[in-house]
Amino acid sequence: MWQAHEPVRPMLAAWRRVEHAFDAAFGAPDNPLKHLGSLGLLAFWLLAASGIYLYAVIDTSVAGAYPSIVDLGRQQPWAGGLLRSLHRYAADALVLLLVAHLLREWLLRHYRGVRRHAWLTGVPTIALLFVSAIGGFWLHWDQLAQYSAIATAEWLDALPLLATPLSRNFLADGAVSDRLFSLFVFVHLGTPLLLLFTLWFHVQRLTRPAVWPPRPLALGLLVSLTMLALLQPVASHAPADLGSVPQSLRLDWTLLFIHPLTEATSPALAWGLAALVFVGLSVLPFLRQRARAPVAVVDPANCNGCRRCFVDCPFAAITMAPHPNQKAGRQIAVVDADLCASCGICVGACPSSTPFRSAAELVTGIDLPAAPIGALRRDLQQRLAGLKTDRPIVVFGCAQGAALVPLAADDVAAFSLECTGMLPPSFVEYALRDGAAGVLVSACRPGGCEYRLGQQWTDQRLRGAREPHLRAGVPGERLELAWADGGEAASLQLALQRLRERVAGQPPGTLPAPKASHG
Repeated sequence: MWQAHEPVRPMLAAWRRVEHAFDAAFGAPDNPLKHLGSLGLLAFWLLAASGIYLYAVIDTSVAGAYPSIVDLGRQQPWAGGLLRSLHRYAADALVLLLVAHLLREWLLRHYRGVRRHAWLTGVPTIALLFVSAIGGFWLHWDQLAQYSAIATAEWLDALPLLATPLSRNFLADGAVSDRLFSLFVFVHLGTPLLLLFTLWFHVQRLTRPAVWPPRPLALGLLVSLTMLALLQPVASHAPADLGSVPQSLRLDWTLLFIHPLTEATSPALAWGLAALVFVGLSVLPFLRQRARAPVAVVDPANCNGCRRCFVDCPFAAITMAPHPNQKAGRQIAVVDADLCASCGICVGACPSSTPFRSAAELVTGIDLPAAPIGALRRDLQQRLAGLKTDRPIVVFGCAQGAALVPLAADDVAAFSLECTGMLPPSFVEYALRDGAAGVLVSACRPGGCEYRLGQQWTDQRLRGAREPHLRAGVPGERLELAWADGGEAASLQLALQRLRERVAGQPPGTLPAPKASHG
């Protein structure tokens, strides 16, 4: 019934070691590797803000573009010149952050199940970002812009879709008109609007999406890009001259790598590689699909419409509707099966999961058919009754985090849940009431929850900061919290040992809220 741990894959284990090193350096909540998406959004907004100003002050005609950009750095070194460099470096940062975000989500297999929508809507942002970035170089109309525009035109000419070659627009001086330059402007400015729409679509199925990084990371990115712009300002090449071929260029390899790749191979091969990448990313969510667990089910007789499951669901899978009992103002939770991740966080949020009343069966307003909370209650009682020790320890852990198997001992009853967020706080009290000397609750590290919010909600509920919360009368010395990812069983063993020593050597009494440990 309760979930088994999947073996930790070597590449994922290597990535986690890197993340844990960053945890040690920055602290788990402010680890930049856990905020790659929000950092990328910040870079996007820096691009938008600086781009709006630059568009307002530069000339967008063929003859006036180059001198207006060059004069910008001379006449406005702190406004125009600095913002121009910041604009370029923010674009580089956005690409690097996007690639790192994509790599992390792939390693964590966040392209399956309910995350398929986010993955598939994220793939087009790659193409849109590069289209806008490459088009931005053309507006400088220097030798680098000339090289990029001609290389792009020749690459597009390799497609059997156009009646006349685009490269004919760059055959001689005067061939590039203001009309064509207006097209350049449209490519650079119109594409970000599509990009903004896809980014909104990318996160609209998530509850509380992280669209802004923690303040230290936001300031760190802004200061880093500003220092780079001051120390290595972006400068223009010589003005474009269609009568000559540029001989030496300072190429931005992050944004313009496709041009040397095409020259080193062929336009057809470059198109083939691009198509392979995008097709591969698009079909990945449909390959090797694992069997889907039954989604959460609402019991109308026990749902009082409190909205806690609606608020706590990480994937916006729950909505509220009029209750079928037709009482005025009464609502009932409704589960969207296509969005439900079967994580059980809604079960831990339901107040009827924590009834402190005498009842033959624990019945909740929302439950997981594959792992009903009433069965966990019965299993807890049976396991504790079967332990031959006077100081048994109950461990509630996460199937996505550190494995509980190494904790096996004569005095331990361990329960691995799909997500620790499905654990009602009252189960700590249930365990103590049924004879446990202490309770260890384990979840993934902060920011590393497989279901986004499970660790955060668990921590807040057990500390009394979120409803439903652990009652204040529970002795603090009998509860230990530990945050440990897959492969960190040693951390759980240390936490278990601390709890054993505490319940064995300290007199009964309520102590301050326990400190969580991780790593």
